[in-house]
Amino acid sequence: MVRPRFLAAALALAALLAGSAGAYSSGAAKRRATSPSLAQATFVVSGRGWGHGVGLAQWGAYGFAQQGASYDRILAHYYPGTTLGPTQVTRVRVVLAQGSRPLSVSSEAPFRVRDATGQVWQLAAGAQRFGPGLRVKPADGPAQQLPGPLLFIPGTSPMRFDGRPYRGQFQVSVANGALRAVNSVPLEGYLYGVVPSEMPHAWLPEALKAQAVAARSYALAARKTGSWFDLYPDTRSQVYRGIAGEWPSATQAVQATAGEVVLYGGHVVKTYFFSSSGGRTAAASEVWPGSPLTPYLVSVNDPYDTISPYHRWGPFVVAPGRLAHALSARGRLVDLRTTTGPSGRVRSVTAVGSQGEATVTGPDLRRALGLRSTWFRIGVLSLAPPAAPVTFGARVSLTGIARNLPSVTLEQRQSGSAWRQAGAVSAQPDGTVKVAARLRGPTDYRLASGSARSRVAHVAVAPRLRFYSLTGTTSLHGFARPLFPGASIAIQRLNGTSWATVAWATITANGDFEASLTLSPGDYRARLAPGRGFVPGFSPTLRVTPA
Repeated sequence: MVRPRFLAAALALAALLAGSAGAYSSGAAKRRATSPSLAQATFVVSGRGWGHGVGLAQWGAYGFAQQGASYDRILAHYYPGTTLGPTQVTRVRVVLAQGSRPLSVSSEAPFRVRDATGQVWQLAAGAQRFGPGLRVKPADGPAQQLPGPLLFIPGTSPMRFDGRPYRGQFQVSVANGALRAVNSVPLEGYLYGVVPSEMPHAWLPEALKAQAVAARSYALAARKTGSWFDLYPDTRSQVYRGIAGEWPSATQAVQATAGEVVLYGGHVVKTYFFSSSGGRTAAASEVWPGSPLTPYLVSVNDPYDTISPYHRWGPFVVAPGRLAHALSARGRLVDLRTTTGPSGRVRSVTAVGSQGEATVTGPDLRRALGLRSTWFRIGVLSLAPPAAPVTFGARVSLTGIARNLPSVTLEQRQSGSAWRQAGAVSAQPDGTVKVAARLRGPTDYRLASGSARSRVAHVAVAPRLRFYSLTGTTSLHGFARPLFPGASIAIQRLNGTSWATVAWATITANGDFEASLTLSPGDYRARLAPGRGFVPGFSPTLRVTPA
């Protein structure tokens, strides 16, 4: 027989347990807690500028021109301590071909070719197509194999190399059985095809003049002296498209600055340039570690780069798998650490993986992800759900990471509803965040920054069940919240290591229930599995002791 005083003690014990997580912990297997850094993160990339960041920033130069700055002032800003002076170099050699395929040299007017002996052969208008044998057809006779190298000289019309027109001459030679060709062109004529290929031809004259002087200086400082050519026609030197790339506005800029180069200590300097700085250029020693400190290639403020469409870019989400591959992450990628240089550009990124760490340089990651510059940040958004379901009405604390992202907010939704904002989120200096909420039902949460969203953290909720009185020894009374009128409550007794249902009760309209059973010494609990997105809930254990 169970005496009321023992049952009262048991109910008092239940009251003490009322504030615990007993609604789910009674006999329920708990999931292992997940550290916020170990939650599956969303990685968001944003950045500034476009290019390596050293020297003249073209968008910034355009901004200076809009403010009325002259080209010499623009150059002095981006290459501090330099002066302008003349050059004595008049021609450059630009490689056009290096391979074994046949080549074609043509002209709309008669032209000439000079062989290695110095003999000049007249050529008819049209095309000369030849391979490594250097068989050329003179205007007054059959095709002949000429001793190389050959120098093709224009007549009254520019010559074409494989269909593209160029100023100057073409020198063709054979090396290891393969043809190679260079365009020997006056320095100024070379710049006619470079300046509009490197800077929009419609930009203001002073910006184009600054580009012309920078391009002229770079061409001379970067020449491969002692080689069979001086310059590449692409970004390995500068983009050069020949006559097809010329524009009158750029030609005028070249002519207005004819022969001018940037000097430091009396020598022509390597005037690096790029598209957009993001607001500040970088020192060469920062971008290319190990290079000597160069006084005229230092970091300078770039106040007018704000007009650039690439001044700021992003954010965009990078798939964790792609980022992990780019970072050579060890195991699953769970977090990142970034080191930056004085200008804000990334020096290295360390991938924190589930099996260890791996580090790559900022330039390597830029190439792997196809980013515009190394001035980037990788934001991290993650939110971990609690380790176990939460009792209805209890407060829950969610932890996560919101790092290197602006204005992070919390969003939530309940079953069948739309996402809505639940307030701003403030991250700690290390990027960790903690969010508290009072649960009224199963709820999804996520962190948001701009268009980026973290993975959804689903918080499971269990009904709140409590016993509150006994009628004699054969009737247990309790309540359930929220209201589930008509739902069935199972009264269970612990038999060894498992719970067995010994009685049933029905929830009334006001949330109460009454179960009829004969109580014997042992442990009892109420169980409710109401559905509607709720997980099963359990009351705190009621222990009945013998008299």
